[in-house]
Amino acid sequence: MTDPDLAATLALTGADATLRLYRDWAASYDSGFARDMQYNLPAHVARLFLAAGGGGPMLDVGAGTGLLAEHLRAMGCAGDIDALDFSAEMLDRAAEKHLYRTLIRADVTQPLTLPRRYNGVTSSGTFTAGHVGPAAFGPMLAVALPGALFALSINQRVWFDLGFDRALADLQAAGQIDGLRLIQVAVYGPSALARDPEHASDRASIVLFHAV
Repeated sequence: MTDPDLAATLALTGADATLRLYRDWAASYDSGFARDMQYNLPAHVARLFLAAGGGGPMLDVGAGTGLLAEHLRAMGCAGDIDALDFSAEMLDRAAEKHLYRTLIRADVTQPLTLPRRYNGVTSSGTFTAGHVGPAAFGPMLAVALPGALFALSINQRVWFDLGFDRALADLQAAGQIDGLRLIQVAVYGPSALARDPEHASDRASIVLFHAV
């Protein structure tokens, strides 16, 4: 299929619309969007997670087709990684790459039926317009071991509008996280300008913190 318009993707509302879009997009996601937009966000998250001492077992939230895990493996990460995503079709693509220990289809904004076993939680591209907001922080923290390292990308377009600034400040004030750091990165590389000038200059904060 032709890749969906990125503006429409970032304007998604409702679970049904999200599932339909990613069902149809899964087959071409890597060869179309990720390649043509020079989608560098998964590599940034992987690099910063490992540079901060991150390791397994890890939960990759919004794993999609496994781009973040591909970069983790290429950078030498040998720990167990579990994939969590809302789309069965995206997880099917990830399964073909043999990167993950377990594939989990779930809504991360709801309580997760997983044991508290993760030393690391990563996410790339999930916290953006039309996708997932700060409601996911609680379920993610609930499955993370004390001291677990989080490395999450949050698109600057939604940083204030969806209240990520307030949510992280509240978690820190409540003593649920510590060591909060924000590192801004470019979401896309130069080739994105030819395909989508409106979004080519998008930036994201990679949020690093430890669970308490």
